[in-house]
Order: sequence, then structure tokens, then C-alpha cells
Amino acid sequence: MSWLRRQAQLLVCAVQFLTRVPTPALNGFQPDWITRSARYFPLVGQGVGALSAVVFFAAYQVWSPTLAALLAIGVGLIVTGAFHEDGLADTADGLGGGQTTERRLEIMKDSRVGTYGVCALVLALALKVGALSSLSAQAGVLTLIAAYGAGRAAALVAMRLTPYAPAGEAGKWKPTPQGVRTTEVVAGLLIAAWPLVLLSPSAVLVGVAVGGLAGLAMAKTAQRLIGGHTGDVLGAIEQVFEVGFMLGVAALA
Repeated sequence: MSWLRRQAQLLVCAVQFLTRVPTPALNGFQPDWITRSARYFPLVGQGVGALSAVVFFAAYQVWSPTLAALLAIGVGLIVTGAFHEDGLADTADGLGGGQTTERRLEIMKDSRVGTYGVCALVLALALKVGALSSLSAQAGVLTLIAAYGAGRAAALVAMRLTPYAPAGEAGKWKPTPQGVRTTEVVAGLLIAAWPLVLLSPSAVLVGVAVGGLAGLAMAKTAQRLIGGHTGDVLGAIEQVFEVGFMLGVAALA
């Protein structure tokens, strides 16, 4: 198999895993393809961000910035099937409601959403809308693309640097024994970096700092309470990084 064909397969796999976008069938699918495709998670995020950005820019010309932000965030939810948001809700319920590692993981596997999950979702979505609506049309477009890509990159880093939680097999993602490679993380970070050059350096610095601290806090909390990450925790890390990044950029708007 040629290198280009292999990369195309991995990109399609990443799109299938992270979104509801129709894609060609992958013949000969192997269980480790999701892990190997992780390098393209930021690129898929940027694609989702670009779709949301188009809606934001168009709606901004017709309605208020707040309504434009609501529509843009809503499109992202539709395209991804609220994939990462579901992880945030499950993680909030599990880490907030359980008293032992086993109970926390059991709660996270439950498809029902509890009080902690609802509050986390409402707060995250409200903060995104509030931050986005405070930006100009152009800044909002760039922020959506950058935040959605960088958030997936943050989850990719967590996949590499934190252990997989014990008994977390029922999560959205289970690593192969080899796990995500350093070269794959570097590739993902390089992909995530290109939109950042279009924003002001100060906005990028503050956005990455706030998002990074939020993601680090989530990763450390999960490691302390359940021993590492699960697929749900990775979704939560992606979401809190997105929120933090948007808030950081908005602080300098």
C-alpha cells in the first residue's frame, strides 16, 4: 500500500470516528486504525470549525453576534453528533458523582446524563457562545477553526502523556497496546498550529495558556480519581481546551 493511500485511509477513519459526515467505506478495517488516525484529529476538527465558521460569518451579516454564535456552535454539534460534548457530560457525572474509581467509571459508562453532566454542558456551551459573540466576524471565523483544531490536539497530547484508566474498556476509544506514537502527536500538533498564525500572537498566547491550563486540570483530575484517561475524559479535555482557548482570545478582543 502506498504511503499516500495509507494516509488517505487514516484521514477517512478519523472523519468517520469524530463526525457524522458520510465517507467512503474502509475495506479491511483494522482495530488499530483509529489510534493510527489520531494524527488527523486536529485536521478533522479544523474542518468542523470551518463549517461552523461559514455559518457564523453568514449569520453575522444578518442577525446579532449572539445568534450567529449560537448557530455556529449548533452546526458543530450536528456535524459531530455532540461527540466530545457527550464525553464532557459523562466525565462530569462520573468524576463528580462517584466515590470510588470503580463507581466513577460505572457512572461514566451509563448513557443517562445526570446533574453534573447537564451543568457542565450548559456552562461549556454558554461560555463558547458568549466568547464567540464578543468577537468580530473575521476574528470569530479564525477562532472557530483554531479552537476546534487545537482542542483535538490537546486530546491527542493527553492520549500520549497520560495512562489509560483501568477498566475503561467501554469508553469511546480504547488504545492499541502500542498507543499513540510521539511522531503522530508531533504531526497532529503541526496540523493544529497553522490557523494560529492567522490570529494575533497575544491572543494565541493567552488562548493556548488558558486552554492548556483547563485541559491540564481536567487530565490531572481524571488521573487522580480514575487512574488516567478514557474516551470520555479525552472528550472532556477537548471541550475544556476549546472553552479556555475561546475565552483567552475573547479577553483580548
